[in-house]
Amino acid sequence: MTKVQKSIRNSTVARWAALCIVSFTMMAAYFFTDVMSPLKTLLESQMGWDSSDYGFFTSAYGWFNVFFLMLIFGGFILDKMGIRFTGVTSSLLMVIGAGIKYYAIATPTLAATLIIGINGQVMIAALGFAIFGVGCEVSGITVSKIIVKWFKGKEMATAMGIQVALARIGTALAMGFTVPFANLFKTEEGASLSAPILLGAIALCAGLIAFFIYTFMDKKLDQEISDASTGENEESFRLADVKMILINKGFWLIALLCVLFYSCVFPFLKYATDLMVNKFAVNPDLAGLIPMLLPFGTILLTPLFGGIYDKKGKGASIMILGAFMLLFVHLVFSVPFLNNWILAVALMIFLGIAFSLVPSAMWPSVAKIIPEKQLGTAYALIFYIQNIGLMGVPFLIGKVLENFCKTTSPDGAISYDYTLVMMMFSVLAVFSIIVAYALKREDKKKGYGLEQKNVA
Repeated sequence: MTKVQKSIRNSTVARWAALCIVSFTMMAAYFFTDVMSPLKTLLESQMGWDSSDYGFFTSAYGWFNVFFLMLIFGGFILDKMGIRFTGVTSSLLMVIGAGIKYYAIATPTLAATLIIGINGQVMIAALGFAIFGVGCEVSGITVSKIIVKWFKGKEMATAMGIQVALARIGTALAMGFTVPFANLFKTEEGASLSAPILLGAIALCAGLIAFFIYTFMDKKLDQEISDASTGENEESFRLADVKMILINKGFWLIALLCVLFYSCVFPFLKYATDLMVNKFAVNPDLAGLIPMLLPFGTILLTPLFGGIYDKKGKGASIMILGAFMLLFVHLVFSVPFLNNWILAVALMIFLGIAFSLVPSAMWPSVAKIIPEKQLGTAYALIFYIQNIGLMGVPFLIGKVLENFCKTTSPDGAISYDYTLVMMMFSVLAVFSIIVAYALKREDKKKGYGLEQKNVA
């Protein structure tokens, strides 16, 4: 008993230090995920990409995760091989993918070649992004399991909220500073689009080092848990446990909420800078600053809402409220004549609140629905389902913009009408509300405790 009380997990400093270390890795990952988002307009004007190319590239993030089930295998590996092996391997995959993507963008001559009928530069950049996507998603489920490992029975929702908030700093920096950073290295051809990608790759290398440092803390905690064991160890994960996850209705509801909600946010962010340029007439060099408000807004709010969940409960209700706010934002964005940039700022802040509400309650709720020994696989399955949306929605949006929303002026300037696209996001938001209500009803039936507080 004494050994358990002296565990490093019960040290406030150690617990939060572990969180900060792995959160830095995810911050670098989120920066690289969105570093190309503000560059859509420049990719079209300087490198000859179109919206279909951009949509194809963006969808690549989920290729291997969805079609080759790499994310699900990652979950199996996490539950079988453990946090240290999985975390280091996934961080290394992110670095490799980033290097391939940098090579593609830094080599404009690739555009003169075709690979299976696709612009060679687009295809190789997409391949690198796909490899990076495997590493990023597996890192995400690994960090989620780390937080449960260190914070279960303590400030788990707050910790998950802080991790999300720190990761969003990476997104915010990508949205706001990618174009200015590219302009620092201007050439005769224009901004250096490869410069911010190189910066992101360097950040991922630092993230790999950070996770390696964390492995020493994780090894010490595992040793303490082993020393404190009485010999009645919890049954280890078995492949048959996947069936138990898949027949759990609560799992499917939270997975559907995840894919619907995130399909309304992350793909939106991929096009948000271009939306600011085309609908709100914001200067392309400054347009990324408005979407940057969304992740910056979550930095304080996600831990705040997580703390409310820890101390007051109401997790299912928090998710419902966030889904309603998401619908409101996309509906207003879809109104053609509401095109003042001040309104865009207000809506982005409002969306940031919604983006804080749902994740702050959703991710801790998984640990109430699924046993801890199955958490790695459960998170992997949820992320897998999420990746279907993150792959399909951006690709669909790119096709819709190119085929139904594109206008070319007499002088050759290209513009896009985002009304139809925002209506598509609104429909997804409606379905997220329906699923959130269904999850609350299921919680009442099964007693998961989603409406109950996490800290005694």
